[in-house]
Amino acid sequence: MQEPFDITIGTTDYAVFPEGNDTYVIFKDGKEYVHIQKDTEEQWLKLDDETALPLFEANEEINAIGRAIIAYVPEEEEEEEDEEEDSDEFLLN
Repeated sequence: MQEPFDITIGTTDYAVFPEGNDTYVIFKDGKEYVHIQKDTEEQWLKLDDETALPLFEANEEINAIGRAIIAYVPEEEEEEEDEEEDSDEFLLN
């Protein structure tokens, strides 16, 4: 499963905690803010706090968070690739 990560939209910072099945817990200002679920690449759904069922109402902030999640590229992958290249270079020498 994907590790938690941070995104910034405008001047607002969010912490994103993946839960699997395209569902995420979002923290804002250090507090649990909302649970969201991917519907499509451009459409994301807020989940009801009590029932965890999707709420089918348009919410631009939720969609912006979702787009930022899709656009996020983990830094760790780049580091792992560099380590693999270093390992391959060592084996060749």
